[in-house]
Amino acid sequence: MRRGLQRSFARRAGLLASAAALIVAGPAWAADVDAAVEASAAATAEAEAIALDEVVVTAQKRATNLQETPISMAVMGSEALANRHIQSLGDLSDGAIPSLRIAPFFSRSSALLIGMRGIGVGDANQPARDQAVGVYIDGVYLGRAQGLGSALYDVERIEVLKGPQGTLFGRNTEAGAISIVTRDPTGEFGVDMIAGYGNYNSYKAEAHVNLPEFHDVAVKLDGLITKRDGTVKNPTTSGQQDFNAFDRKGFHGQALWRPTDAFRASYAFDYSYDATTPYYLQVVSKGSLPLAPANPAQPDRAENSNVGVPLQWSVGKTWGHHLNLDWRLSETLTLKSISAYRKLDQSQYDNAPNLSPFFPNGTFSRYSLAQVNQEQYSQEFQAIGELDHFEFAAGAFYYHEKVRDNAQAPNTMQWNATGTAYTTLSLDLNAVQIDRAAHVTTESYGVFGQAVYTPPVLDERVHLTVGGRFTHDAKKGSLDTVNGALPSYVDASGVRVTGVIPLDDSWDRFDPLVVLAGDLADNVNVYGKWSTGYKSGGGNTRSLTFRAFDPEKVSMFEVGAKTEFWERRGRFNIAAFYGDLKDAQVDFTVLIIGNNRTTQETTNSASGTTKGVEIDGSIQPVDGLTLSASYAYTDIELSDAFNPFTNSIATVYPTYAPKNAASISADYERPAFGALLRAHLDGNYSDGQYSTPSDPTLSDDSFIVNGRLALSDIRLTDAATLEVSLWSRNLFDEEHLFVKSFSSALGAYGIFNDPRTFGVEAKLQY
Repeated sequence: MRRGLQRSFARRAGLLASAAALIVAGPAWAADVDAAVEASAAATAEAEAIALDEVVVTAQKRATNLQETPISMAVMGSEALANRHIQSLGDLSDGAIPSLRIAPFFSRSSALLIGMRGIGVGDANQPARDQAVGVYIDGVYLGRAQGLGSALYDVERIEVLKGPQGTLFGRNTEAGAISIVTRDPTGEFGVDMIAGYGNYNSYKAEAHVNLPEFHDVAVKLDGLITKRDGTVKNPTTSGQQDFNAFDRKGFHGQALWRPTDAFRASYAFDYSYDATTPYYLQVVSKGSLPLAPANPAQPDRAENSNVGVPLQWSVGKTWGHHLNLDWRLSETLTLKSISAYRKLDQSQYDNAPNLSPFFPNGTFSRYSLAQVNQEQYSQEFQAIGELDHFEFAAGAFYYHEKVRDNAQAPNTMQWNATGTAYTTLSLDLNAVQIDRAAHVTTESYGVFGQAVYTPPVLDERVHLTVGGRFTHDAKKGSLDTVNGALPSYVDASGVRVTGVIPLDDSWDRFDPLVVLAGDLADNVNVYGKWSTGYKSGGGNTRSLTFRAFDPEKVSMFEVGAKTEFWERRGRFNIAAFYGDLKDAQVDFTVLIIGNNRTTQETTNSASGTTKGVEIDGSIQPVDGLTLSASYAYTDIELSDAFNPFTNSIATVYPTYAPKNAASISADYERPAFGALLRAHLDGNYSDGQYSTPSDPTLSDDSFIVNGRLALSDIRLTDAATLEVSLWSRNLFDEEHLFVKSFSSALGAYGIFNDPRTFGVEAKLQY
């Protein structure tokens, strides 16, 4: 922001200097002064008209220019989200941000796994486990993988901070952080309404209403509904759902009170309903065990399931309160408070009719049913300020969470003797045994501080940032049920005990940060950064022991440059990083044919390194055309680790970490038909990646193209405008397995990406 103002002053000074030179030159030139100034001003205005927009972010707890923030990060504004038809975080799984990897928890889109720079994607679909990428909405941390797929409300921008963010954001930001920022009330009456329809019987409706400010209080109301039928048919006659469908709706209300210019209080309430059905898991080539004749391998993306199975909505209901206080005590000090309470109830149902070998008259089609209940409250205080040559942010954070879950896994189908027909078993789910159940309470608190020192030398072009955060985490709970009964385990004294298995552990952590940045020119900024982060310790509720494991930690060096050129018509940013990963949390799974319960152990048994390069750039070669590209190279290596099931050393594969990933896009707009024609096209490439840490099978390479064509600013009345648009995701109907595994017994199996989807939308504003 500061140097942006300096550039503006410099342009104005140039105009004044030109005029002064003409005046000093003498009377012969004096008559041309006005013409020269006007011509220069016109040229400057024309140059500024063709320029990339300034991007303001809050990654350092204060508003800063993206190009002046010494962090490798990506930002997607509301227009970019609309162009890519992104309705939830799960839609970013196509690779729009190359270094960010988002995937469903196996076939469940009711929980999202998130990683960056090759770090972070693991089985966080449990009450005592966490992710390595923190997700925040308006500064509030979201503690569970469940609920992250809910539809997004009126989003202003999504900031993706790459690399450890342990100082300002804290726990579970070992790989990075995602900060979602919604729009504040405007205080002026206005209505935005969106309606759309697409293939697979999809539809969408949104309404965003700003009410006039009353007694210094501005109010905004948001509501949305979006639904799509499944993309793979479930051939049953009993009214069951199809695979890969969703039904999302929600409400968000915010009141913003600004009694003075120095104080503001914002209260928000939101409610989300997120119903999904699982992805269709396909066997693409058979293994050594036989498949039923009625259930052959399906090597290509299927439109129909081989077998019709019971399948219901997985329903997530989340709601919460958020109170944000902002008090500017003086021109140099602001105090902030962020208070939040949130609750989540999530049912998870998936049925995999294909991942079963054939046995005459045998049962098959494992129905996984899980219930997750969570509540959390958090409180953060911040002091943001500046002194002579110093800018600082300091604060304290408290987080409390209670989570409870359980799981059942009965078979739902039975073959006849030849595997040519099947019947649906009659199940009383209330009588089906609970395979596992657990509850965990997490309590965490921390204090942090970060300061930027700009010494009064070298024209104030050098900036040193130093920061640190102390965090205390504690987790208490128990594994209450294993295979329908009380667990049996060996306690610390070596005695076998029948009863719940306790979890009671705590960890202390300090995460420092040092950044040295320099402004080589007004539009060239370089930096070097060292930072650390961690993913919390916990326990694996899929295990038979519920042994606590320690936090996973990373220490990372990063160097980067952020540049603008050609009168801000071009932008090029690059960052290179190298990180040491210690005490990696590695999952080991034992697969027993005929046993539906997943048995798993997590150990801190591996270390590793991650290194890579991230590049992004944009250019406006002509008025109205913007070309953008981004690329991420990631090379992560993990050591071998001891497998407690085989009592041997095993190779560990980094999951959801493609070596090469890239995204390109083109945006064009020009006046047409008395309105504004806008066109967008993007392409997203990714190498194959590992889906599980124990399987050397790579998923397929992918290249997904999305597009949108819109006619905007159609004037209906003096106060109302209309926009109509056509959109498509996966425009060329490319297909690839984004999850792929291999078993010598079962064969190769996995999950295909979504087929081409498309639709039409209308947006009314007044």
